[in-house]
Amino acid sequence: MNKQQSKVIAIMLAIAIFLAAIVLLRDRAPGGADEHAHQEGQEHADERGQEEHADDGVIRFTEQQVGVAGITIAKAGPVHLDTFIRMPGQIALNEDRTAHVTPRAAGAVSEVNATLGEKVRKDQVLASVASAEVAAQRGALTTAERRLAYARKIHASEKMLWEEKISARQDLLRAEQELSEAEIAVQSTRQQLQALGARDAGSSNLLKIRAPFDGVIVEKHITMGEVVGADTRVFTLTDLSTVWADVVVPARDLDIVRVGTDAVIRSIASNTTAPGKVSYVSSLVGEESRSAKARVVLDNPGAAWRPGLAVNIDIVTGSSDVSVAVAREAIQTADGRQVVYKRVKEGFVAQPVATGRSDGRFIEVTSGLSAGDAYAAAGSFAVKAEQGKGEGSHEH
Repeated sequence: MNKQQSKVIAIMLAIAIFLAAIVLLRDRAPGGADEHAHQEGQEHADERGQEEHADDGVIRFTEQQVGVAGITIAKAGPVHLDTFIRMPGQIALNEDRTAHVTPRAAGAVSEVNATLGEKVRKDQVLASVASAEVAAQRGALTTAERRLAYARKIHASEKMLWEEKISARQDLLRAEQELSEAEIAVQSTRQQLQALGARDAGSSNLLKIRAPFDGVIVEKHITMGEVVGADTRVFTLTDLSTVWADVVVPARDLDIVRVGTDAVIRSIASNTTAPGKVSYVSSLVGEESRSAKARVVLDNPGAAWRPGLAVNIDIVTGSSDVSVAVAREAIQTADGRQVVYKRVKEGFVAQPVATGRSDGRFIEVTSGLSAGDAYAAAGSFAVKAEQGKGEGSHEH
């Protein structure tokens, strides 16, 4: 072995002795080994605490997190429930307050005063038609009125002569008969003009088409200059203060859906709802559909319910008060069970519940919650999602 190799071996031995001395001094230091053991024990204890913390069933949510997630906190309590059966329907015009306006006499349109969608008042002039029939009736009325005036003069004269015993009584009776016939002729001609809607005095041939009641023009089939018939539907006018909700009722439900039954109409396009009553149920059942038509009369302030709108119609089948109920959106399913996320100090716990009746907005809770218990209503799905995350990380 040369001197160089001996030197290297000596250096390595010195380093080994130095490291051994450091280890020996650390072990002999007060609390050195104990502190190391304590640190390892603390780490194991922390791990056990975390596992126990994860197993306590609480889904952690701070107040701030609840607000950010959009979770609404509500309290379980008593609610009045109306149970119902739901059927699809459609808003329709109230045919009892819808008029198909016609001129009543043929002629050429000389003026159009109303437009589609316009709100009109009763007796408002919608259009004018130049009618030969109206002209003839007004001419007949003028002739009848002149004959009546002449008959009155003859009658007055014959009465005076008879009273002075100048003429025979039969002459007076003949004058009275002619006067009566003239009065009848005038009255008949006026009634014919009224039937045509020509109520204006004068000799004009214009027939003014008027609104029969307050309403909205929903159809217009008339333009200036065209020739229309007596039965041409020139306007459709409807009163939208009430509308119909038409529904087809299956035969199995006809014992429930009766005239006078309460109903709730719900718009499919929005959250709009309105109460109503069944006003009509058909006595006939369709051979193919095995169903009958029913109708709900619905108040329509502001014309919010537009004809043609698709709706759901809830026919009320019962009414009751329940002691504990929660919002429908609070019910979630976890591990195959219905749960409500009950609010606790640290967050929420998944509380299994048994449910009963429902009115579509609230659900009766027959067990699992007490009146006054706070729970996650709207936004409860966020709690369920957080619970799923926690279970996944715990399994991992």
